[in-house]
Amino acid sequence: MKPRNSADYRTILWVLLTPAVVAVQYARPELIPYLCWVSCYFALACGVIAHNHNHCGTFASRGMNQAFGAWISIFYGYPTFAWIPTHNNNHHKFTNAPGDATITWRHTNRHNFFVALTYPFVSSYYQSALINDFVGNAKEKGGKLYSQIRSQYLAWGGGHVLAFALAVWLHGAAEGLYVWGMSMGLPAFFALWTIMLFNYEQHVHADPFSESDHSRSFTSKLLNFLLFNNGYHAAHHERAGAHWTELPAIHAELAPKIAPVLNQRSVWWYWFRQYALAPLVPSLGTVQIGAGPMHPPVEGSGAPVEQGA
Repeated sequence: MKPRNSADYRTILWVLLTPAVVAVQYARPELIPYLCWVSCYFALACGVIAHNHNHCGTFASRGMNQAFGAWISIFYGYPTFAWIPTHNNNHHKFTNAPGDATITWRHTNRHNFFVALTYPFVSSYYQSALINDFVGNAKEKGGKLYSQIRSQYLAWGGGHVLAFALAVWLHGAAEGLYVWGMSMGLPAFFALWTIMLFNYEQHVHADPFSESDHSRSFTSKLLNFLLFNNGYHAAHHERAGAHWTELPAIHAELAPKIAPVLNQRSVWWYWFRQYALAPLVPSLGTVQIGAGPMHPPVEGSGAPVEQGA
Protein backbone atom coordinates (compact mmCIF):
# COMPACT_ATOMS: atom_id res chain seq x y z
CA MET A 1 0.00 0.00 0.00
CA LYS A 2 3.01 2.27 -0.46
CA PRO A 3 2.15 5.31 -2.64
CA ARG A 4 4.37 6.50 -5.46
CA ASN A 5 4.65 9.94 -3.84
CA SER A 6 5.19 10.17 -0.09
CA ALA A 7 2.74 13.10 0.11
CA ASP A 8 -0.01 10.62 -0.71
CA TYR A 9 0.28 9.07 2.72
CA ARG A 10 -2.01 11.97 3.64
CA THR A 11 -4.28 11.00 0.75
CA ILE A 12 -4.48 7.46 2.18
CA LEU A 13 -5.09 8.82 5.68
CA TRP A 14 -7.99 10.97 4.44
CA VAL A 15 -9.49 7.98 2.63
CA LEU A 16 -9.30 5.95 5.85
CA LEU A 17 -10.73 8.75 7.99
CA THR A 18 -13.75 9.03 5.69
CA PRO A 19 -15.36 5.68 6.68
CA ALA A 20 -14.19 6.16 10.27
CA VAL A 21 -16.34 9.27 10.59
CA VAL A 22 -19.26 7.35 9.05
CA ALA A 23 -18.74 4.50 11.53
CA VAL A 24 -18.98 6.87 14.49
CA GLN A 25 -22.32 8.15 13.20
CA TYR A 26 -23.59 4.59 12.73
CA ALA A 27 -22.60 3.77 16.30
CA ARG A 28 -23.81 7.05 17.81
CA PRO A 29 -26.64 8.55 15.69
CA GLU A 30 -27.05 11.37 18.19
CA LEU A 31 -23.70 12.72 16.90
CA ILE A 32 -24.93 13.02 13.32
CA PRO A 33 -25.88 16.73 13.61
CA TYR A 34 -22.29 17.43 14.62
CA LEU A 35 -20.51 15.06 12.23
CA CYS A 36 -22.62 15.18 9.05
CA TRP A 37 -20.75 18.25 7.81
CA VAL A 38 -17.46 16.46 8.55
CA SER A 39 -18.60 13.58 6.33
CA CYS A 40 -19.57 16.11 3.67
CA TYR A 41 -16.03 17.50 3.76
CA PHE A 42 -14.40 14.06 3.57
CA ALA A 43 -16.71 13.03 0.70
CA LEU A 44 -15.69 16.19 -1.17
CA ALA A 45 -12.04 15.42 -0.39
CA CYS A 46 -12.59 11.94 -1.86
CA GLY A 47 -13.91 13.63 -5.00
CA VAL A 48 -10.75 15.72 -5.29
CA ILE A 49 -8.64 12.63 -4.54
CA ALA A 50 -10.53 10.77 -7.29
CA HIS A 51 -9.68 13.58 -9.69
CA ASN A 52 -6.01 13.54 -8.70
CA HIS A 53 -5.87 9.74 -8.82
CA ASN A 54 -7.42 9.81 -12.29
CA HIS A 55 -4.63 12.04 -13.62
CA CYS A 56 -1.75 10.58 -11.64
CA GLY A 57 -2.22 7.12 -10.15
CA THR A 58 -1.62 7.01 -6.41
CA PHE A 59 0.16 3.64 -6.48
CA ALA A 60 2.68 1.98 -8.76
CA SER A 61 0.56 -1.18 -8.82
CA ARG A 62 -2.24 -1.24 -11.39
CA GLY A 63 -4.27 -3.53 -9.13
CA MET A 64 -3.91 -1.20 -6.16
CA ASN A 65 -4.95 1.78 -8.28
CA GLN A 66 -8.06 -0.06 -9.44
CA ALA A 67 -8.97 -1.09 -5.90
CA PHE A 68 -8.36 2.45 -4.63
CA GLY A 69 -10.57 3.90 -7.37
CA ALA A 70 -13.37 1.47 -6.52
CA TRP A 71 -13.12 2.27 -2.80
CA ILE A 72 -13.29 6.05 -3.15
CA SER A 73 -16.19 5.67 -5.60
CA ILE A 74 -18.38 4.71 -2.64
CA PHE A 75 -17.78 7.94 -0.74
CA TYR A 76 -17.35 10.31 -3.68
CA GLY A 77 -20.76 9.26 -4.93
CA TYR A 78 -20.02 7.92 -8.42
CA PRO A 79 -17.57 5.48 -10.07
CA THR A 80 -14.30 7.27 -10.64
CA PHE A 81 -13.87 5.99 -14.22
CA ALA A 82 -16.35 8.70 -15.25
CA TRP A 83 -13.55 11.27 -15.03
CA ILE A 84 -12.03 9.75 -18.19
CA PRO A 85 -14.74 10.54 -20.78
CA THR A 86 -16.02 13.74 -19.14
CA HIS A 87 -12.85 15.32 -17.81
CA ASN A 88 -9.74 13.86 -19.47
CA ASN A 89 -11.13 13.33 -22.95
CA ASN A 90 -13.56 16.27 -23.08
CA HIS A 91 -13.04 19.09 -20.58
CA HIS A 92 -9.26 19.18 -20.91
CA LYS A 93 -9.60 19.16 -24.68
CA PHE A 94 -12.09 22.03 -24.99
CA THR A 95 -11.72 23.91 -21.64
CA ASN A 96 -15.11 25.67 -21.59
CA ALA A 97 -15.06 26.28 -25.34
CA PRO A 98 -17.67 24.85 -27.76
CA GLY A 99 -17.61 21.06 -27.48
CA ASP A 100 -17.05 20.99 -23.72
CA ALA A 101 -19.93 19.12 -22.04
CA THR A 102 -19.28 21.14 -18.87
CA ILE A 103 -19.49 24.60 -20.46
CA THR A 104 -20.56 27.32 -18.04
CA TRP A 105 -22.45 29.29 -20.69
CA ARG A 106 -24.77 26.65 -22.17
CA HIS A 107 -28.00 28.61 -21.61
CA THR A 108 -26.59 31.95 -20.46
CA ASN A 109 -23.25 33.60 -19.81
CA ARG A 110 -24.63 35.52 -16.85
CA HIS A 111 -22.92 34.85 -13.54
CA ASN A 112 -25.39 34.85 -10.68
CA PHE A 113 -26.47 32.66 -7.78
CA PHE A 114 -29.27 30.88 -9.65
CA VAL A 115 -27.01 29.89 -12.56
CA ALA A 116 -24.33 28.65 -10.16
CA LEU A 117 -26.90 26.73 -8.09
CA THR A 118 -28.38 24.92 -11.10
CA TYR A 119 -25.19 24.45 -13.12
CA PRO A 120 -24.23 21.10 -11.52
CA PHE A 121 -27.57 19.56 -12.57
CA VAL A 122 -27.32 20.88 -16.14
CA SER A 123 -23.70 19.81 -16.41
CA SER A 124 -24.50 16.33 -15.07
CA TYR A 125 -27.16 15.86 -17.73
CA TYR A 126 -24.82 16.63 -20.61
CA GLN A 127 -21.93 14.65 -19.14
CA SER A 128 -24.16 11.57 -18.91
CA ALA A 129 -24.13 11.12 -22.68
CA LEU A 130 -20.33 10.95 -22.69
CA ILE A 131 -20.36 8.42 -19.85
CA ASN A 132 -22.97 6.24 -21.58
CA ASP A 133 -21.01 6.25 -24.84
CA PHE A 134 -17.79 5.42 -23.02
CA VAL A 135 -19.40 2.50 -21.17
CA GLY A 136 -21.07 1.27 -24.37
CA ASN A 137 -17.79 1.28 -26.29
CA ALA A 138 -15.98 -0.47 -23.44
CA LYS A 139 -18.71 -3.11 -23.25
CA GLU A 140 -18.53 -3.73 -26.99
CA LYS A 141 -14.75 -4.22 -26.84
CA GLY A 142 -14.76 -6.14 -23.56
CA GLY A 143 -11.45 -6.60 -21.78
CA LYS A 144 -9.94 -5.02 -18.69
CA LEU A 145 -11.51 -1.57 -19.05
CA TYR A 146 -15.05 -2.90 -19.01
CA SER A 147 -14.20 -5.17 -16.08
CA GLN A 148 -12.87 -2.15 -14.20
CA ILE A 149 -16.04 -0.17 -14.97
CA ARG A 150 -18.24 -3.02 -13.72
CA SER A 151 -16.20 -3.42 -10.56
CA GLN A 152 -16.53 0.28 -9.79
CA TYR A 153 -20.29 0.24 -10.36
CA LEU A 154 -20.51 -2.82 -8.11
CA ALA A 155 -18.42 -1.18 -5.39
CA TRP A 156 -20.36 2.08 -5.61
CA GLY A 157 -23.87 0.64 -5.78
CA GLY A 158 -23.18 -2.39 -3.62
CA GLY A 159 -21.36 -0.32 -1.03
CA HIS A 160 -24.36 1.97 -0.57
CA VAL A 161 -26.83 -0.92 -0.52
CA LEU A 162 -24.81 -2.69 2.16
CA ALA A 163 -24.36 0.52 4.15
CA PHE A 164 -28.12 1.17 4.01
CA ALA A 165 -28.90 -2.42 5.02
CA LEU A 166 -26.47 -2.17 7.94
CA ALA A 167 -28.08 1.08 9.10
CA VAL A 168 -31.55 -0.50 8.99
CA TRP A 169 -30.31 -3.62 10.82
CA LEU A 170 -28.75 -1.50 13.56
CA HIS A 171 -31.43 1.14 13.96
CA GLY A 172 -34.65 0.05 12.23
CA ALA A 173 -36.12 1.31 8.97
CA ALA A 174 -36.88 4.96 9.75
CA GLU A 175 -33.80 5.77 11.81
CA GLY A 176 -31.65 3.59 9.55
CA LEU A 177 -32.68 5.68 6.54
CA TYR A 178 -31.77 8.80 8.50
CA VAL A 179 -28.38 7.40 9.56
CA TRP A 180 -27.42 6.28 6.05
CA GLY A 181 -28.80 9.40 4.42
CA MET A 182 -27.03 11.88 6.65
CA SER A 183 -23.70 10.05 6.96
CA MET A 184 -23.34 8.70 3.38
CA GLY A 185 -26.13 9.72 1.02
CA LEU A 186 -26.10 13.46 1.62
CA PRO A 187 -22.28 13.71 1.73
CA ALA A 188 -22.01 11.86 -1.60
CA PHE A 189 -24.55 14.23 -3.19
CA PHE A 190 -22.75 17.20 -1.68
CA ALA A 191 -19.42 16.00 -3.09
CA LEU A 192 -20.75 15.55 -6.63
CA TRP A 193 -22.59 18.89 -6.61
CA THR A 194 -19.66 20.82 -5.15
CA ILE A 195 -17.08 19.32 -7.51
CA MET A 196 -19.16 20.57 -10.44
CA LEU A 197 -19.74 23.94 -8.76
CA PHE A 198 -15.97 24.32 -8.44
CA ASN A 199 -15.63 23.65 -12.17
CA TYR A 200 -18.17 26.42 -12.81
CA GLU A 201 -16.37 28.93 -10.61
CA GLN A 202 -12.99 28.06 -12.08
CA HIS A 203 -14.14 28.81 -15.64
CA VAL A 204 -17.10 31.18 -15.66
CA HIS A 205 -16.15 34.44 -17.43
CA ALA A 206 -12.59 33.21 -18.06
CA ASP A 207 -11.37 33.19 -21.68
CA PRO A 208 -11.43 29.65 -23.12
CA PHE A 209 -9.41 30.76 -26.16
CA SER A 210 -6.58 32.33 -24.19
CA GLU A 211 -3.31 30.53 -23.53
CA SER A 212 -3.14 31.94 -20.01
CA ASP A 213 -6.58 33.28 -19.00
CA HIS A 214 -8.64 30.10 -19.40
CA SER A 215 -9.11 29.34 -15.68
CA ARG A 216 -9.69 31.02 -12.33
CA SER A 217 -7.45 29.89 -9.47
CA PHE A 218 -7.85 30.17 -5.69
CA THR A 219 -4.58 30.37 -3.81
CA SER A 220 -5.62 30.15 -0.15
CA LYS A 221 -3.17 27.88 1.69
CA LEU A 222 -5.93 26.50 3.91
CA LEU A 223 -8.24 25.71 0.98
CA ASN A 224 -5.45 24.02 -0.93
CA PHE A 225 -4.37 22.02 2.09
CA LEU A 226 -7.90 20.77 2.67
CA LEU A 227 -8.52 20.04 -1.03
CA PHE A 228 -5.11 18.79 -2.13
CA ASN A 229 -4.22 21.89 -4.19
CA ASN A 230 -7.42 21.80 -6.21
CA GLY A 231 -7.47 25.61 -6.17
CA TYR A 232 -4.55 25.87 -8.59
CA HIS A 233 -6.73 25.24 -11.60
CA ALA A 234 -4.81 27.10 -14.28
CA ALA A 235 -1.70 25.13 -13.34
CA HIS A 236 -3.65 21.89 -13.54
CA HIS A 237 -4.90 22.68 -17.04
CA GLU A 238 -1.42 23.56 -18.19
CA ARG A 239 0.12 20.32 -16.85
CA ALA A 240 -2.70 17.89 -16.24
CA GLY A 241 -0.42 14.96 -15.47
CA ALA A 242 1.52 16.74 -12.73
CA HIS A 243 1.19 15.41 -9.20
CA TRP A 244 -0.97 17.65 -7.00
CA THR A 245 2.06 18.61 -4.88
CA GLU A 246 3.67 20.25 -7.93
CA LEU A 247 0.79 22.63 -8.67
CA PRO A 248 1.80 25.54 -6.38
CA ALA A 249 5.21 25.80 -8.09
CA ILE A 250 3.62 25.57 -11.53
CA HIS A 251 1.11 28.25 -10.56
CA ALA A 252 3.94 30.53 -9.41
CA GLU A 253 5.49 30.25 -12.89
CA LEU A 254 2.21 30.97 -14.65
CA ALA A 255 0.75 33.66 -12.37
CA PRO A 256 2.51 36.67 -13.98
CA LYS A 257 0.99 35.73 -17.34
CA ILE A 258 -2.57 35.43 -15.98
CA ALA A 259 -5.00 38.33 -15.66
CA PRO A 260 -4.79 39.31 -11.97
CA VAL A 261 -8.55 39.05 -11.58
CA LEU A 262 -8.31 35.32 -12.30
CA ASN A 263 -5.90 34.78 -9.40
CA GLN A 264 -8.20 34.91 -6.39
CA ARG A 265 -7.12 34.17 -2.84
CA SER A 266 -10.24 33.30 -0.86
CA VAL A 267 -13.08 31.38 -2.46
CA TRP A 268 -15.31 32.49 0.42
CA TRP A 269 -14.71 36.20 -0.23
CA TYR A 270 -15.11 35.58 -3.95
CA TRP A 271 -18.51 33.92 -3.36
CA PHE A 272 -19.65 36.62 -0.93
CA ARG A 273 -18.66 39.41 -3.33
CA GLN A 274 -20.23 37.69 -6.34
CA TYR A 275 -23.50 36.43 -4.86
CA ALA A 276 -24.19 38.81 -1.96
CA LEU A 277 -22.60 42.14 -2.95
CA ALA A 278 -22.63 42.14 -6.76
CA PRO A 279 -26.46 42.03 -7.01
CA LEU A 280 -26.41 45.36 -5.12
CA VAL A 281 -23.20 46.75 -6.64
CA PRO A 282 -22.81 45.17 -10.11
CA SER A 283 -19.28 46.52 -10.55
CA LEU A 284 -18.12 44.03 -7.90
CA GLY A 285 -19.13 41.05 -10.04
CA THR A 286 -17.05 39.19 -12.60
CA VAL A 287 -16.84 40.41 -16.19
CA GLN A 288 -16.15 38.25 -19.22
CA ILE A 289 -12.43 38.04 -20.03
CA GLY A 290 -11.87 38.27 -23.77
CA ALA A 291 -14.54 38.19 -26.45
CA GLY A 292 -16.48 35.39 -24.74
CA PRO A 293 -16.80 31.63 -25.28
CA MET A 294 -19.44 31.97 -27.98
CA HIS A 295 -17.30 34.36 -30.01
CA PRO A 296 -13.87 32.91 -30.86
CA PRO A 297 -11.33 35.67 -31.59
CA VAL A 298 -10.24 36.22 -35.18
CA GLU A 299 -6.55 35.49 -35.49
CA GLY A 300 -4.54 38.68 -35.84
CA SER A 301 -7.52 40.92 -35.08
CA GLY A 302 -5.83 42.48 -32.04
CA ALA A 303 -9.16 42.60 -30.23
CA PRO A 304 -8.77 44.02 -26.70
CA VAL A 305 -9.17 41.78 -23.67
CA GLU A 306 -11.79 42.95 -21.20
CA GLN A 307 -11.00 42.47 -17.54
CA GLY A 308 -13.30 42.73 -14.58
CA ALA A 309 -13.28 42.95 -10.81
